[in-house]
Amino acid sequence: MRLLRSTDLALRVLMRLAVAGESSPTTREVADGMDVPYTHLAKVVAELQHMGLLDARRGRGGGLTLTEQGRTASVGAVVRAFEGDGDVVDCEGTTPCPLNSACRLRGALRRAQEAFFASLDPVTVGDIVAEPTGALLLGISRGS
Repeated sequence: MRLLRSTDLALRVLMRLAVAGESSPTTREVADGMDVPYTHLAKVVAELQHMGLLDARRGRGGGLTLTEQGRTASVGAVVRAFEGDGDVVDCEGTTPCPLNSACRLRGALRRAQEAFFASLDPVTVGDIVAEPTGALLLGISRGS
């Protein structure tokens, strides 16, 4: 399974903020540090804020901070939120698959997708920035 770019960015933003300490980087600073377009990251940040995982303050002294809910958020829940719950393959598309009514592949892929999400459910944002990752992230973050 390949994650959408927005899912990848959401997880990386959460990780970045989890090691930010007292600093509150701006969306622009995080985008520059990740070498991603500001507009794309701003959409991801807005969704994370809507989910209650981070706070975004504008103006002087503003920036992004991870909420307690963000620190304890399940990686599986974040991935589900950004990926959606659609099927891995599109059997109903503009040209529906002729095997659709008797296909066993669709169910197998659905179970595999759910197993993927379930394996991420017990993992929290805090878990993925624990040492030695946190120290490495902190070093990268200071460079941006």
